[in-house]
Amino acid sequence: MMEELDLLKKDWKKNENSFEQVSEVEIYKMLHKKSSSIVKWIFYISLIELALGFVVNIALSFTKYDTQNNEFFKKWGIYNYYIILTVVIYIVVFYFIYKFYLMYKKISVDDSTKQLLTTILNTRKVVKDYVIFNLTSFALIFITIFSIGFYHIYIDTMLKKGIENPEFSFKILIISLLIIILVTGIFTLVFWIFYKLLYGILLKKLLRNYNELKKIDL
Repeated sequence: MMEELDLLKKDWKKNENSFEQVSEVEIYKMLHKKSSSIVKWIFYISLIELALGFVVNIALSFTKYDTQNNEFFKKWGIYNYYIILTVVIYIVVFYFIYKFYLMYKKISVDDSTKQLLTTILNTRKVVKDYVIFNLTSFALIFITIFSIGFYHIYIDTMLKKGIENPEFSFKILIISLLIIILVTGIFTLVFWIFYKLLYGILLKKLLRNYNELKKIDL
């Protein structure tokens, strides 16, 4: 009787292990599918973001606003730099979108937990680098253009008032820079919140999948 009981226990343990393995396989498939879907959405959102940028730029090109800006940039001698910088930014953005696409393709074919974990970590890093690049480039361009613009507008205003050889005093310089930095900081914060809501939710889901996959891998 005891021998039969021992045999039943062994058989039950075998079945228990097999159920656990099946469960882990199913969980892995589910997490794999979810992770792939999240990366796909990151890719789609980046494309939509780029497309909206193109549409806005094209729409503005037919307005007086764009014409006036170009005239100011040419007058200030920064028009060529502005065009070159714009092209460079678009190239970098296209590079990030290409990276998102590669991450999506890779995560779709990952056949092991370790590979999937690595791809998830790389995707999170690429997204964070993309957001940092966008916010940093915006802040630097905003500060540079508005600083140059403020300087030239101030000088032109003084000349129109009949003041010869107007000087840009240190006090005015500090005050103008503080105002520009403050305004830049506000806009950058707004964009950061936007990116936090847009990509942050997806990254949190990816992190959650990563933690679940680590449990399986262990």
